[in-house]
Amino acid sequence: MATPAQIRANQQNSQKSAGATTAAGKQASSQNRFAHGLCAQSEHTNGSFYFLDDESKEEYDALWARLTDEHKPETETERILVRRMAQHDWLRGRALRLQNTCIFEDQHVMAVPQFALYLRYQATHERAFFKALTELQKLREQRRKEQIGFESQKLAQAAAIRAEKALNVRIQEFQIKKIRFERAQKPVPSPESSPGDQKMAA
Repeated sequence: MATPAQIRANQQNSQKSAGATTAAGKQASSQNRFAHGLCAQSEHTNGSFYFLDDESKEEYDALWARLTDEHKPETETERILVRRMAQHDWLRGRALRLQNTCIFEDQHVMAVPQFALYLRYQATHERAFFKALTELQKLREQRRKEQIGFESQKLAQAAAIRAEKALNVRIQEFQIKKIRFERAQKPVPSPESSPGDQKMAA
């Protein structure tokens, strides 16, 4: 529970705040109808969020390009996750900048509700960024395991084919040896005996 001294201090601090006074603060306040651009949508970013007046779409596109180059998405789902990472990191930075518009030079917060809102959005987008990153990593790992399983299956099939070929070769060699052995067991007629003698002997 607040003490009387704390209540008086809060009342005095509240008298200092007559709304945004800096250029950045006034610019942030002008975006209130768009929920400060922290969760609104616009066609400027393919339906992701509005750009504030002090923000550059080129800088956002560069961030997206860097993340794409780093993670090199290969499927549509991976590209969506990388785009989410870019969006959430951009909005996290925006929430951090807007927090600074709520603080006086003497480090006193002049707009506690707005500051708390920006702080909450900063934490929200940080979690969302890492959630998208985790989903991307899980998807990659699943595809890697599937690829390993596919490669293992191909290796097993190749080994089975080689084993079958080797078995066929051994069967053919055995059949040839059998034929040679059977031929070797047949009696060979003596060259000294005539056909008549062989008939009489029979």
